[in-house]
Amino acid sequence: MPWGEYELTSIPGNLLWNTTGITILDSSQITSARGLYIDSNNTLYVTDAGVVWKLLNNTTNATIAVGISQLPGSNSTQLNSPQDVYVDKYGNMYVSDFLNHRIQKYINGSADGITVAGLSGTPGFELNLLNSPARFTFDSTDTYFYVNDYGNNRTMKYLTNSTTGNNGSLVAGGDVGNNSNTSLNGPGGIDYLPSISDTLFISNLLGHSIIRWIPGASSGFFVAGVPGVAGSNSTLLNQPRGIKLDKYLNMYVVDSGNHRVQLFCANNQTAITVAGTGIAGNSTTELNGPRGVEFDAEMNMYVTDSGNIRVQKFLRL
Repeated sequence: MPWGEYELTSIPGNLLWNTTGITILDSSQITSARGLYIDSNNTLYVTDAGVVWKLLNNTTNATIAVGISQLPGSNSTQLNSPQDVYVDKYGNMYVSDFLNHRIQKYINGSADGITVAGLSGTPGFELNLLNSPARFTFDSTDTYFYVNDYGNNRTMKYLTNSTTGNNGSLVAGGDVGNNSNTSLNGPGGIDYLPSISDTLFISNLLGHSIIRWIPGASSGFFVAGVPGVAGSNSTLLNQPRGIKLDKYLNMYVVDSGNHRVQLFCANNQTAITVAGTGIAGNSTTELNGPRGVEFDAEMNMYVTDSGNIRVQKFLRL
């Protein structure tokens, strides 16, 4: 669909959600709630302090998919503050291992990770290194992926079949973070839909904005928030983290500092709140420092409610 075809008052598909969340996972099973991913079987994956949890559809007890509970570390079976997770069509799992400065790949069912980007334990700004990689997004064929290199204020591109972690190329931003359209500022969330648009949508956590960037271009353009200005009205953001696009290029942004999820319809910089109240809390209608957002096959919405150590599900109406 062309960018700009829809207005805020007319959301394609009449997408609305119940504002009362259902707790899917809580502190009785997990110790934190960061990134999340839902596969084609509606299996939920959630990143925790040193592990990735797996929750099968229509079940209530999560199991550890990779990592070692209560034992963060840097060897091939360990993780340290993982931020994002993705499972490809072959069953391979990818995890952004934030404090180990690497992206780990787990061949279908394996507990031993292979480093496909970065160098374990070594932060840096050279093209073969990462510095606190945050979230990532993959192309439709699972041939390559883009990762937000948070500490370097840039987005990097890598092949998924790498075994050395040093085949990266710079596609957005650079070493110094600021709020111009030629830079990124603490890039957190990232998403794109290559079948519809070839541009990346990147959330600037420290810049309180969303920027749209063609990979490899020298600059992007802002599509939500005011660069460098934190706020809580319908046009401002405060530390945006996770971001997700739907097939109409509607944009769902986890507005972490405002404890809410904002929906920006295509070509509109005024949002509506679809989860949370804007005030931190632990009731069924509130969120506290949310981080990630995902949708299942029925477009039910899932949010990692980090401050409350839970994952909330909001049913599509």
